[in-house]
Amino acid sequence: MAGSDFQVVIVGAGAAGIAAARQLRDAGVEALLVEARSRLGGRAWTESGSGFPVDLGCGWLHSADRNPWRTIAEAQGRRIDTTPPPWTKPSLPYGFPLAEQAASGKARTKFYQRLASFRDGMPDIPAAAFLEPNGKWNNLINAVSTYVSGVELDRVSVVDLTRYADSGIDWRVVEGLGRVIAAHAGNVRVVLNCPVQRIDRSGKRLKVDLAHGTIWAQTIIVTLPSDLIARQAIRFTPALPDKIEAAAGVPLGFADKLFLSLSDPEEFEEDSRLFGCIDAKGAGAYHIRPFGRPLIEGYFGGRLAGELEAAGEAAFYDFAISDLVALLGGDFARRVKPLKAHFWGKDPFSRGSYSYALPGKADCRSNLAMPVEDRLFFAGEACSRSDFSTAHGAYFTGVAAAGQALAALRKDRVQ
Repeated sequence: MAGSDFQVVIVGAGAAGIAAARQLRDAGVEALLVEARSRLGGRAWTESGSGFPVDLGCGWLHSADRNPWRTIAEAQGRRIDTTPPPWTKPSLPYGFPLAEQAASGKARTKFYQRLASFRDGMPDIPAAAFLEPNGKWNNLINAVSTYVSGVELDRVSVVDLTRYADSGIDWRVVEGLGRVIAAHAGNVRVVLNCPVQRIDRSGKRLKVDLAHGTIWAQTIIVTLPSDLIARQAIRFTPALPDKIEAAAGVPLGFADKLFLSLSDPEEFEEDSRLFGCIDAKGAGAYHIRPFGRPLIEGYFGGRLAGELEAAGEAAFYDFAISDLVALLGGDFARRVKPLKAHFWGKDPFSRGSYSYALPGKADCRSNLAMPVEDRLFFAGEACSRSDFSTAHGAYFTGVAAAGQALAALRKDRVQ
């Protein structure tokens, strides 16, 4: 492959890169999809756990009524589960009585009502400013923020948060969303295990330095996670300081999962959930019997996830067992075993889970998405103004970048 020349090279085979590659292939354009990992899908990754598919990365079809991955999944013959998500129902009352759940729900509703009072043109401040001063439920509201944004509210731009578009319809793919996204690549030309080290645009053709040689391209679509661009894991020649600055404004938060097997699961209602210590500054959440399977899916976000990643893989299991035993009794430890986990902050090809905008940096998303010289294009969930942190946001930006590349190729042909 070294020395080859392509119309389009797409850097990164996650949801955005795969969407762009399929769009180009369907338009009859020769494109190469280059991926550093040994697999397709990026932060979408379905693995087998105790005989069941589990999504170690994104797993929900958010805004499923307008989510293109739903229609793609259906076209692939996958099964769509429309069971209401566990966060729409009361938690099991262990350690969290229903009366307290109602009180915390009211506090959370009032928080979002205060957020809704924000209007364009107001100063962009941390979303934490809308919490009730010294509110009893602030820690829990913050913990929920870490599942949504990967970070606590003191780091989240209120402009960015209020721009997020959500229909409130959240479904799942029984076989795993990661499988859907990876399979969508179809027969696109792909090279795996091949990190891109540098893109040189100083000549007429774009030069792409790979770990195993050099290739050339007329146009390039970069779909790397924002943290990798900010850290300059890929170098641009001449340099692109504006892109580095934009990427740094929308870093990736931490949202990690731990899957546990569960013996004698019938004690628990299907698709139920538990919170860990609701008074702690970081709280785990536990989805019990997803799809009715004998599993527990643990969620850990923000500073808590960062601290657990730093302590090592066993720390996640120890933390989860401590939570569950405190709620369900000492004998419960014998009923669970660790199955699968992936810690996205330590993943060298992502360095986090999904993006959030720092206060004052919401417009960095648009800046990151801006083309360079009409031949270098950018996509990925961090480039989406209103669907960030989602696989469908990545899809839409990938399709948009492919359209920009097609327009540039047509323009060159005319000239």
